[in-house]
Amino acid sequence: MTDSGSEQSSAGARSELLGKLRIDAAARDAPAAGAGAWRRWPVLAALVVVALALIGFAWWKLRGQTYTVELATAVAPSSAQGPAAILQASGYVTARRQATVSAQITGTLKEVLIEEGEHVRVGQVLARLDDSALQASVAQSRALLAAAEALALQIEAQLAQARRDAQRDQDLIERQLVSKQSLEAAMTQQATLEAQLQVQQRQITVAEAALRGAQVQLAYCTVRAPFAGVIVAKAAQAGEIISPISAGGGFTRTGVGTIVDMDSLEIEVDVNEAYINRVQAGQRTQALLDAYPDWNIPAHVVAIIPTADRNKATVKVRVGLDQKDPRILPDMGVRVSFLEPQQNRGAPALAVAGVLVPASAVVSAGEGAVGSVVYAVENGHAHSRPVTPGQVYGDLRSVAGIEAGIKVVRAPPAGLVDGARVTSAGDR
Repeated sequence: MTDSGSEQSSAGARSELLGKLRIDAAARDAPAAGAGAWRRWPVLAALVVVALALIGFAWWKLRGQTYTVELATAVAPSSAQGPAAILQASGYVTARRQATVSAQITGTLKEVLIEEGEHVRVGQVLARLDDSALQASVAQSRALLAAAEALALQIEAQLAQARRDAQRDQDLIERQLVSKQSLEAAMTQQATLEAQLQVQQRQITVAEAALRGAQVQLAYCTVRAPFAGVIVAKAAQAGEIISPISAGGGFTRTGVGTIVDMDSLEIEVDVNEAYINRVQAGQRTQALLDAYPDWNIPAHVVAIIPTADRNKATVKVRVGLDQKDPRILPDMGVRVSFLEPQQNRGAPALAVAGVLVPASAVVSAGEGAVGSVVYAVENGHAHSRPVTPGQVYGDLRSVAGIEAGIKVVRAPPAGLVDGARVTSAGDR
């Protein structure tokens, strides 16, 4: 009995000890749930990174994209003193006398004696071609001419002797000392030599013409300035082949350089055909260069080109500059104010407030915003500037809110936003 009680006591102790070592099911499941929550954090972090990447991509598309735009300069209206401006138009400075100088023959350039910006005189040597072959041709022509002249001298000597022989036979036949046949032979020899001399004189003429032709070809190896002006482009270098026509591959040049007569500079502007009735030949104007927005240049209308551009609905007008200045360069952008004619001084003047910009530069402020804006360009970025639009004058519009001289985007492209990067495709 005692042994049996001891065994029961030992079994109970073992059961109690095993019960203490057993893990509760609720306690076992709790750590597993905590570990699952910890594993979900990397997934949430990845989603946040993807969202930030999408936001960055959208920002790049909207603001990081570079737009190619055409720029214009906001200009101040004409001074209130004197005649008022009745029309404004934009255009470019052009040269009425401009030439790309080339050689008249195909050859290899030996020297190019010009650089951009250099002033040249009429007749000044601009370049020289390799003339070794033509020098030889001139020498050959001279030699042929000398041979023809020597042969002519020989024939002339023979002719002089034949004339003396014929005269002698004529004297002898009168005294019946020679036969008539001998006199006829002498006369025939004289006539033959006279004919040979005439042929040889023609040969001399041909040789002289050939020499002049060779000399002309040799002179073509020297390229000279056709008029006084300024070199604005150097198109070839020594060692290149030059040709007056576009022949050969990419190594053949068609010109040495371009000369512009700066005294022939004038302005060409496009005037909307709806306002061309405000322009007349001789009318006073004021020109304003985009590069110098505070410098009014006196000018006048030279002519109205009698044709219209059907695509742009404009008429080209030539404007002459009354003031010459080294700052005025070909292809500069310019704004021309057509002044009120003297006979209409009593008519109401055109009052322009603010500054003038292209009408296409003024756009709506965008979705959810009220008003109008222009995009001003600074340091390669377009910035939205709110403006108050005014009257329209042809292709221009007066606005308040920006200063004269600021570059604005002409006809802003769709999607252009504040701060976007831009590059200029033109500046007028």
